[in-house]
Amino acid sequence: MASSPNSAPSPSGPGAFELGGTVTVPRLGFGAMQLPGRWSGPAGDPGTAVAVARRAVELGARHIDTAAFYFSPTHRANDLLREALYPYPADVTIATKVGPLRDETGEMYAEARPDQLRGEVERNLEDLGVDSLDLVNLRVGRLGSGVAGSLGERFEVLAALREEGLIRQLGVSNVTREQLAEARSVAPVAAVQNRFGVLDQADAALVDECADAGIAYMPFFALGGGHTELGGENVRKVAERHGATVHQVALAWGLARSPSIVQIPGTASLAHLEENMAAGRLTLDEEDMALLGRRQ
Repeated sequence: MASSPNSAPSPSGPGAFELGGTVTVPRLGFGAMQLPGRWSGPAGDPGTAVAVARRAVELGARHIDTAAFYFSPTHRANDLLREALYPYPADVTIATKVGPLRDETGEMYAEARPDQLRGEVERNLEDLGVDSLDLVNLRVGRLGSGVAGSLGERFEVLAALREEGLIRQLGVSNVTREQLAEARSVAPVAAVQNRFGVLDQADAALVDECADAGIAYMPFFALGGGHTELGGENVRKVAERHGATVHQVALAWGLARSPSIVQIPGTASLAHLEENMAAGRLTLDEEDMALLGRRQ
């Protein structure tokens, strides 16, 4: 029988990934998007947000995903991370993303032009209080998905900033296979951040391509993102079989789905954080994976 998330921790946990071939990160990280509160709703409690970020690291998260455009009317994710973790532990990798431009009302109104990207990178550097960013993803298409178009000129700007030492590794987000290929023709790509999850497997071919190329695949909305209910008879069946929650099954499925997947679930709740991080101790077997729609 596969292990339960409430059993003793596995010695290896979810394993690790060599990001860009230079930095080892555990495959279960943490996303900071929810720390400030809802983008256009009630602000979160900053004390709780700081406690959640610190607890994530205590529980083993060593890869943290954030962005300067993650903010509520009163709080910003980067500010909260800096308060919680600065000076950052040497083994913690912080990823950010640039591209979408969002005004103070919360509207994501445009994509940054090539000449605006340096300023966006510098804003993240200043907010986080660092001299170099571990990973910067170029986000394409604002909140849309599969938005066609060239990203080459913008990615060239980030590649130049990498040469300057302001960025260590480059990634792309919300991209098609063609856009990933274009980015790789400009500079090495360490990570892809696209939408993918147990109930949303449309990007399966790109997940496999990343695994073959040694590129980390970091799904967003692996838990539905508030847009997809984590229901489904088979997800519930697997959860019941293991004494787990559907959220834990969704995270464990991604970890089992591909060795390149690094999960970055986000939350502003300590209880939900504990639940998410416990998913690293849940091992799904062949029967589980077959039920959930993926060979193992």
